[in-house]
Amino acid sequence: MYVEWRRAARTGARHIQYTAVPLFKGTRHFRIYEPGVIPGLLQTRAYAAAILSTSVRRLASGADIEAEIEAAVDGRLQKQEVLYDGSERRFAFLIEESALRSRVADDETMAAQYGHLLQVAALPHVSLGVIPSNVRRALWPVEGFWIFDQARVVVEIVTAEVTITQPSEVRQYARTFAQLGQFAVYGAALRSVMTTAIDSLG
Repeated sequence: MYVEWRRAARTGARHIQYTAVPLFKGTRHFRIYEPGVIPGLLQTRAYAAAILSTSVRRLASGADIEAEIEAAVDGRLQKQEVLYDGSERRFAFLIEESALRSRVADDETMAAQYGHLLQVAALPHVSLGVIPSNVRRALWPVEGFWIFDQARVVVEIVTAEVTITQPSEVRQYARTFAQLGQFAVYGAALRSVMTTAIDSLG
């Protein structure tokens, strides 16, 4: 239920990513909310490398940090296979506009990431919504969370990964996801927000 990052990192950054693969493959309905970064399932290789390099350098104790980063990125991209394997999975993503605007990488990487988001948003089994920073809302941004079917919620905090399986808490996160979704934009309005983000580069 509570896995400390430092303890998990003792077996390597690759292990942290690959241990989640069975959960991803076994899930049919993903609901993912992120306030600060693009969710891992939607990251390009370059964006993932920028994100994971910070985490690996903070946690890894081995000598070959670059190999650890590369292994972690490979593991993250392997999890993305569930988006394209032809199974009857459904994915609902909610991202705060601040996640789009966080400059975690250079302009070229960010532009490619924005383009990738638009491509994934066009998939028939994917719903992608962005909550604009200027929208009037009755619920403020909360911690990022991933809901796997109706069974569990995973929350990443600074020091650990927290897994929630208590049914009443899972339902509360599901209600929160639905409430946040009311403030998001989709379709043409989403593309407009993305275009503004792209235009802000450089």
